[in-house]
Amino acid sequence: MADADTGSKPVDQETLVANIDRTRAELARTIDAISDRVSPRKNVERATEQFRERAGHIDPVMAGAAAAAVVVGVTVLLLLLRRKR
Repeated sequence: MADADTGSKPVDQETLVANIDRTRAELARTIDAISDRVSPRKNVERATEQFRERAGHIDPVMAGAAAAAVVVGVTVLLLLLRRKR
């Protein structure tokens, strides 16, 4: 396939087929990446993994203090609700 207007070299059929196959493979990878990016399941998995990584860096004393604060808060709330009855 020579282009007479530009004077470019003719490209053989094997080269064209190889270029098409390479382009097709690149397009397939791009589509897979987009699908992965917009997949709700994958987004939940990524968020869960990020949470686990961050949770692994939490100081155990701070985690215990936060848990104690939650327990105290829930206890106070339950006591206030009980008094209203």
